[in-house]
Amino acid sequence: MMFRRPAPCSGGTAAVAEVRDVRRVFAGTAALGGISLDIAAGEIHALLGPNGAGKTTLLRLLSGLLDPTSGIVSVMGRDPSRVSSAFRGRIGLVPSGDRTFYLRLSGLENLVFFARLHGMRRRAAIARAREVLIDVDLSEAGDRAVGTYSHGMQKRLSLARALLTDPSLLLVDEATHDLDPDAARCARELVSTVAASGAAVLWTTQRVEEIRGFADRVTLLSGGLVRFTGSVPELIGHAAPRRYLVRLRNGGATGQALQREIDSALEGLGMIVPAANSGEEHYLMSLRERTVLGQAIGALSQANVQVLSCSEEQPEIESAFLSLTGERRR
Repeated sequence: MMFRRPAPCSGGTAAVAEVRDVRRVFAGTAALGGISLDIAAGEIHALLGPNGAGKTTLLRLLSGLLDPTSGIVSVMGRDPSRVSSAFRGRIGLVPSGDRTFYLRLSGLENLVFFARLHGMRRRAAIARAREVLIDVDLSEAGDRAVGTYSHGMQKRLSLARALLTDPSLLLVDEATHDLDPDAARCARELVSTVAASGAAVLWTTQRVEEIRGFADRVTLLSGGLVRFTGSVPELIGHAAPRRYLVRLRNGGATGQALQREIDSALEGLGMIVPAANSGEEHYLMSLRERTVLGQAIGALSQANVQVLSCSEEQPEIESAFLSLTGERRR
């Protein structure tokens, strides 16, 4: 799979896309309230946020579909809303809930049509369309009408369309929404390949668990404002103390006797309290900073407390997300 490496922005900066103090107001309501971020070549930059956070608005600004009310949006040193169609081809957009394909045409015919809009000659358009169909594992379905495609197949076709011009900036809006885990994994692997070839990627999602091991940096939006920008480990650092629901047993010990044994075993590692409405063997265990779960389980085992089950009450990334946005779990 071959992609063109993006040219550096003017001034020698490594950023392919830059947003500086950008506001976007719709009918008196600010969708974005003065945000700044940048996306570097070869970077997967995850954009997290709840519904209404401003994620899609930011993608539309970067793709040139909207102008900011104030502030500066720059892609490769240019205003994306005031560039030629040839330059615009360097920006690939995978929209959420895309409905812009011609359902009676085949996947191949749709891609050829969009490639021609980008100025490709017919023979080159057909060749490139076949290449990206292979990339997204749709080559066998390429001659079928898009109206017969499943939702996941149409998502992959959207990604194929965005890759037609070997974009220097790839904007992906909720690419894995409603996809099964295997299809979502394949989409992330393909985008990782694009980034490894030098493109800058902005990946928006509400699925906070998918960015671990995938994104290089994260920006968290809420209410049109940036609440956090940094690495995934730095985001996790904002999580509440880790809590686990554990089921414990120690022979015939129950109640306060078992609680004393558990407290003694976990001294210095964390604390544990009975879980409400979960039965007498169930406890909520909170670990102190830098305590590894295996240490706590080992300490309990050495004290002859049998750990029958253990599950994380709330993943760390989700906890940090909720902490920084003020959202409540539903």
